[in-house]
Amino acid sequence: LAGVLIGPFGLGFFDDATDIMHFAEFGVIMMLFLIGLELDPSALWRLRKFIIGLGGLQVVVTTGIFTTIGMVLGFTLPVSLTAGMALSLSSTALVLQMLEEKGLMQTSAGESSFATLLFQDIAVIPILLLLPMLAETTVSADAHGNMLANLPIALRAIIIVAIMIGITIAGRHLSRHLFRFIATTNLREVFTATSLALVVGITLLMQAIGVSPALGAFLAGIVLANSEYRHTLESDIQPFKGLLLGLFFI
Repeated sequence: LAGVLIGPFGLGFFDDATDIMHFAEFGVIMMLFLIGLELDPSALWRLRKFIIGLGGLQVVVTTGIFTTIGMVLGFTLPVSLTAGMALSLSSTALVLQMLEEKGLMQTSAGESSFATLLFQDIAVIPILLLLPMLAETTVSADAHGNMLANLPIALRAIIIVAIMIGITIAGRHLSRHLFRFIATTNLREVFTATSLALVVGITLLMQAIGVSPALGAFLAGIVLANSEYRHTLESDIQPFKGLLLGLFFI
């Protein structure tokens, strides 16, 4: 309501929210990072059937329904399928925030919802790779800082997987030594700055290769979930998450 009030359709304090959104989206990214921190890799493995089964079923069925509706309304298959894939995805920020506020994250319904949202974030990668092939006219690749935009699809997929594996290995074997070294300084500010730099750095890397930044932050959180400094990281990021997530909703 505050956002509507001060936005371009309200009092008009802001005419273009795009610049603010780029900054505010870090709230969502930090939220996914914190959720990853709280989620032990074994718990993620336990949810694998929900993620692949329930999440996959939701995306496929919803895409199919909206694609069919588009075809019935007279749109071409590429247009209908594009719209169907877009409409099959949900807002991770909105749903997770509602689940947290209602205390449902630890319930079976909350886990199922989270698994579905996680699959949707993963599904964004093949969807983005598929979109150029559905284009009815020749269009230039969507660069927007994507370093892999002009590479063949198969090569892009290999590079993305390799980078994600690299983040996982580095997080497991190098982060412990990094944070242990920083802890010796006894300066809380340095630890906080490093925590923020870690989240922002992985986010920018994911964005550069055309992957959902939130998914990258979530992956980083999972990698650090077993770290001895997990609780310190959590307490450092939490205030920034709260402020930026509030800005995101506004």
